[in-house]
Amino acid sequence: MKFGLCFLFLWITEVANAGGDNLPMGSRSAGMAHASVALYDIWSVYHNQAGLAWMEKPGVGIFHENRFLLPALSSRGAALVYPMQKGTFGLSIASFGFNLYKENKAGLAYGLKLDKKLSAGIQLNYHSMALPENYGKTTAFSIEVGFQARLTDAFTLGIHTYNPNRARLTDLNNERLPSVLRLGINHRFSDKVMVGTEVEKDVDFRPVFKVGVEYHITEILYLRGGISTNPVLVAFGFGLSMKQFRFDGANVFHQTLGNTPQVSLHYAFP
Repeated sequence: MKFGLCFLFLWITEVANAGGDNLPMGSRSAGMAHASVALYDIWSVYHNQAGLAWMEKPGVGIFHENRFLLPALSSRGAALVYPMQKGTFGLSIASFGFNLYKENKAGLAYGLKLDKKLSAGIQLNYHSMALPENYGKTTAFSIEVGFQARLTDAFTLGIHTYNPNRARLTDLNNERLPSVLRLGINHRFSDKVMVGTEVEKDVDFRPVFKVGVEYHITEILYLRGGISTNPVLVAFGFGLSMKQFRFDGANVFHQTLGNTPQVSLHYAFP
């Protein structure tokens, strides 16, 4: 039993976005293999807070992911955005794990238009991580900073850094939250087709390259696909936009660990 628990813990910490990683949320992003640093929607509170600056209506969203079809590795999240006369505020909460290992994150974000084509965003996060017995519970604070630039009507550039302050989780082995830099660009070929490309670099790991495509097939239906490296992940998804409601579903496939289905729902207040 103890061996099984140790194995599960090692698996979580190595491959399941544990240890304070910036958990990706939103099935639109997932369907594009998370090539989302230059996107803007309610899920910008998780991907690039600069995207909040372009939001015109307040809204709420919920998300659920069943990683590798294992309930113990599930992620859950919720978001709230509220545009003001100057800038947009966002709140987010996220949870990962089960009773033997649990991560929680809460964030307060603000996005602001610097001019008609440039926006910036910042977020303060509170992290908690709990393990049984000797490890107990630990907490930390991190920040996120992002920018988006509408270079032309067709191209949008996004830059985001997560935890540049190198927040420390515990004194044991000087364990810190990961620090990650993302750089990407979206190219809108037409009103129907958009392609996103992105590179993500954790200071401790090799870079990850991502590419995703979104096709607005009909007035209410979107189709998406994408691929990323290190490890190789293949994603596909869809979206349904119905008045104030937007429902998105996606699946991300890992060649060794299998499928990760996820869904998200967004309601925009009229």
